[in-house]
Amino acid sequence: MHKPRIVIKIGSSNLCNGEMIDEGQINALAKLISEIKIRFDVILVSSGAVASGYTRVQLDKSTLQNKQALASIGQPLLMESYRKAFAQFDIPTAQILLAGHDFDSRKSTAFARNTIDALLANNALPIINENDAIATSEIIFGDNDRLSAHAAYYFGAKLLAILSDIDGYFDKNPHTDSTAKLLSQVHTIPQNALNQSHTPHSSFATGGIVTKLMAADFLLQRHCMMFLSHGRKLDVLKNFLLHNTQDSGTLFRPVDSKGLQELDTPKSLKQKV
Repeated sequence: MHKPRIVIKIGSSNLCNGEMIDEGQINALAKLISEIKIRFDVILVSSGAVASGYTRVQLDKSTLQNKQALASIGQPLLMESYRKAFAQFDIPTAQILLAGHDFDSRKSTAFARNTIDALLANNALPIINENDAIATSEIIFGDNDRLSAHAAYYFGAKLLAILSDIDGYFDKNPHTDSTAKLLSQVHTIPQNALNQSHTPHSSFATGGIVTKLMAADFLLQRHCMMFLSHGRKLDVLKNFLLHNTQDSGTLFRPVDSKGLQELDTPKSLKQKV
């Protein structure tokens, strides 16, 4: 019987400050995933290639060509950091680079899913990143949020957990309004929220809250869930996944969903392409 499958996505702001890769944060994430893997099969979607490349070569990030060059430099640096961190827990790491068009092809999606199935069956951690070195519009439009939602749905996960630089989804902008309240659960997302402009807070992020809402909306429409919490407060995600307690963060779930209880009795993974 399969363990329930989840996808964890971590953003650039939690991995790199523009001067160095945050090895301490990557080690903390590795420890968290090693604990979570007792209950779940985990797929990691990681941003950070461009930011990692910038730690070695300070190119102007405003041009697509330079961003692609930085991604090419940074991706192996990022993967080496992950390899060392997860080696402490005897977890092999595997790189999978995808682009939006990979999900438009039944054959490409099936090949990717088969690879991920094999990796998870052998205790390896699939680490997915957007193929930034050859991407065009995707590299400036999404920051892996929607990619991680597609990965969750097409690769058989019922839950996507996004680790970001905010505590969750607020009823107002918490950066400009001190009365903003964190929404613990959300069942539907209004269209006007999805149409807002993108407002990333990190110089290396490209999506902000809007692309996270787009990811949540994509999953809600397909009866899947998304949990949004702060990447520097990993205990929030740990307690949510392992103890079913929500100290912070926002759970996006269909109104008829039972939350994490739906994952307690895993079903056979069905093909979704």
